[in-house]
Amino acid sequence: MDESLRAGDLPAAGGVVDRPAPRGPWDYPRHWIADVLASDGGVVHLRPIVPDDADRIVDFHSKLSERTRYLRYFGPTPTLPPREVARMTTVDHQQRVALVAVLGGEVIAIGLYEGLAFDGKPESAEVAFVVADAHQGRGLGPILLEHLAGAAAENGFTRFEAEVLSENPTMVGVFRDAGYQLSRSFDGSTVHVEFLIDPTEALLSVRNARERASEARSVANLLRPSSVAVIGASSDPTKVGNALLANIIAGGFTGPVFPVNGPGHAGAATDEDADGAGDGPDGTPADGRAGARRAHHGPARTTRRDPERPPSVRGIRAYRTVRDIPDPIDLAVVAVPAAIVDDVLDDCLVKGVRTLVVVSAGFADRGEVGLETERRLVDQVREHGMRLVGPNALGVANNDPGVALNATLAPRIPAAGRVGFFCQSGALGIAILDTAARRSLGLSTFVSAGNRADVSGNDLLQYWDTDSATDVILLYLESFGNPRKFSRIARRVSRSKPIVAVKSGQGAMTPVRAARSAAGSLDDQIAQMVLEQAGVIQVDTIPELFDCATVLAYQPLPRGPRTRIIGNSSVLGSLAAATARGNGLEVTDSLDLGPAAGEQEFGDAVAAAMADDGVDGVVVVFVPPVAVDADGHARALMTAVAAGEGTPKPVVTTFLAVEGILPALTRQGENGAPGPGSIPSYGSPERAAAALARAWQYARWRQRPESVIHRPENTDPESARMFVREAMTPATPDIGAEIASDAVGEQDGGRVLDQVDSARLLAWYGIPVVPFEEVTTMHEASAAAGRLGFPVAVKATSEAWRGRLDREGARLDLPDATAVVTAFAELRDLTGDAVLHVQKMAPKGIGTVVRVSDDPSFGSLISFGLSGRTFEMLGDHGYRAIPLSELDAQELVDAPRSAPLLSGYRGEAPVDKAALTDLLVRISTLVDDLPEVRDVSLDPILCSPEGAAVLTAEIRVGPVPTRADTGPRRLG
Repeated sequence: MDESLRAGDLPAAGGVVDRPAPRGPWDYPRHWIADVLASDGGVVHLRPIVPDDADRIVDFHSKLSERTRYLRYFGPTPTLPPREVARMTTVDHQQRVALVAVLGGEVIAIGLYEGLAFDGKPESAEVAFVVADAHQGRGLGPILLEHLAGAAAENGFTRFEAEVLSENPTMVGVFRDAGYQLSRSFDGSTVHVEFLIDPTEALLSVRNARERASEARSVANLLRPSSVAVIGASSDPTKVGNALLANIIAGGFTGPVFPVNGPGHAGAATDEDADGAGDGPDGTPADGRAGARRAHHGPARTTRRDPERPPSVRGIRAYRTVRDIPDPIDLAVVAVPAAIVDDVLDDCLVKGVRTLVVVSAGFADRGEVGLETERRLVDQVREHGMRLVGPNALGVANNDPGVALNATLAPRIPAAGRVGFFCQSGALGIAILDTAARRSLGLSTFVSAGNRADVSGNDLLQYWDTDSATDVILLYLESFGNPRKFSRIARRVSRSKPIVAVKSGQGAMTPVRAARSAAGSLDDQIAQMVLEQAGVIQVDTIPELFDCATVLAYQPLPRGPRTRIIGNSSVLGSLAAATARGNGLEVTDSLDLGPAAGEQEFGDAVAAAMADDGVDGVVVVFVPPVAVDADGHARALMTAVAAGEGTPKPVVTTFLAVEGILPALTRQGENGAPGPGSIPSYGSPERAAAALARAWQYARWRQRPESVIHRPENTDPESARMFVREAMTPATPDIGAEIASDAVGEQDGGRVLDQVDSARLLAWYGIPVVPFEEVTTMHEASAAAGRLGFPVAVKATSEAWRGRLDREGARLDLPDATAVVTAFAELRDLTGDAVLHVQKMAPKGIGTVVRVSDDPSFGSLISFGLSGRTFEMLGDHGYRAIPLSELDAQELVDAPRSAPLLSGYRGEAPVDKAALTDLLVRISTLVDDLPEVRDVSLDPILCSPEGAAVLTAEIRVGPVPTRADTGPRRLG
């Protein structure tokens, strides 16, 4: 595809009103730098152009084909004149913006826009881009367009225009396929295209779909390689490189495997020399011996080597470097010391390796210095166009028989199944895999990301969402990486595939990462609310993770909460019933068959439960008091369940108190491993009931109507955006004082808007604050009351007096001017406030509070609860992640334990919950549109049958802590 577009040789424009000042050629917004994924899953680095790019642009242009140059410049342009090169590389990053896509230090695409103010179109800019022939078809055109649109919107532009040759319809398709609504006109040989760059719902949908496809492809490159190189392979069984190579071979990988252990990798071990880079991942000997590692700068010890025989590891031809391998390499598994990983990267770039798994330690796990080394590693990996798992990773595995990849250090991998697993900790990963194998829980794929410097759980969610071999997703999370993106993806994926997550907390994190996130981490209750919003099933421990996974992997979801318990022990049945009720199930019956129940009686009871329309799930407890051959009872159970497959219901058991999928309760899958219909057994009836309850909680979430996030009417985001931008300008003295920003206590230049400006900002989103005026004299107070209309209130403005339970900071229900003047004098003397507020009285109601705040784990969180110190002390608030759907907002209103007070408590009239729901959606939309809005506090909001009246609002604005998932798509 000829991804080329012409921009005319336009004169520099200026004089744009309400637009950031032009910048110097080196002074560009740093958040415009981004690593992005092409459609083939490869990484490309985007950044603004600078004058030093002149030689790169000349080289880039010289490599374009004649046709690409023709489509770009509307004529033959074999070379770029020096004047044009200087003009292209020297821009003001405001009226003229240019972005370059770079791979391995080489420019592979360029996009630019130029304002059309001189044509009487101050809101419009002409856009153009061109992609190197070798990289056309990778989706770089839409990516450049998306990021240029983001930069243009920041600079106040609202529309792009372009001139396209009529013989280049593919380019018009790029604009259309990107989700823009095009306006086209024809002028002989050219097509004039115009479109608004505002992020409409259709546009965001297209962007998200493109992101989903590219990230899934990126992970597919990792999990479905056609060839693997093991860098640091060793014949010494005590070395990590030996274990990796042995596991790949033993796993039966279907493609070629290439050991790499040449002296270029610090003396990687060969058959004759096992003292090199096959050491442990941290560079120390894998067997724990102390002492310095030898670094070989010449050939390894050769006294026993046949000079005619090439080196080998485990009988496989070995190579000195990746570059020496004659065949293409998709995946490189790296087990060399951290100090020489840079050399490996250079070799992999030359070879065109797509993905790396780095098991080496010595990065963020080793403190601040190691963290900085890890950041450089990620930068280099992405600059080279690759993805990285690790460092300090356990590895990756894919049980698809067509791949059969076990590139991990785990000695035991579960059989093939339909469960995908992601975790971070390597040591814990080994235990997890062993537990899964013992429980006969089959896995489709497994990724242990170690320090999770690049590939994260979000990437795996995107892959598993599209992977037909994965039905259940398990996550062991130490942090959420890009929280907004996690929430967005999880909401979509959970609609079709259950996600079960263990949120490990900071105990499992590296010390550096734990220290950085400790100050602002969520408590478990809030985390649970936010995960539930996305449909994620949260568990506390690894055993609970597997308890839940086995029922989801092998049994159908319950259609309702009605549960029958069948067993041969009244005590064990009672334990199951109590746990079931405590976790939201309705126990319709608990049937005790007695310890002497035979196979027929046992089978008949289960068959009756499967046939009963009043039963949605069954818990079976079979633990005989004496040792018996239970195979007959197992056959009876399986027969009864099979007979009820017309109306599938989940069945869980405590069968002989054994965990996992027993052979007698197994229905064979395609590969001989347990398949759907196998009945899981748990070590206790409580665990069986709890697992079934979690399955019902997830099924209930999935049954609820899908509520689309939509924009409420009567909003003006452009005016609000301009206002916030002006409010954040340091030259604006009346906005407020600089305050501390985030959990680590750093100053970020944020500002607290006063109540007047806060109310003004809310008004652009259709959120009225009860009318009030600021006054400084008795005369002003009296006049303001007359304008507002009696009755009114006079209120203090200082923080020490606002919101006091004794209401000493306010005088309410003032009926006339005399009362207002008296109240003004009293409050002025009492509080010393120079400015007071006169506010119209709102209808009497129940005080509530809405807040939005930043959280390092989940991004912007919105909370709702009743107003007052009592509710604050009890922590009685509901929480959700932004953005909110209407259904999310409805559930948030009902989330606090005190929420029944809003529904008409003891005969009182219920408040207008619809008004509260609308208010929450509007606040969510404001914060989602304007990530610079860091904190919002509406306290109190008086709720009554007449509506929801906001009395006081306070908003803090400041630089965005991270633009991840708040603008053009990029890697986190």
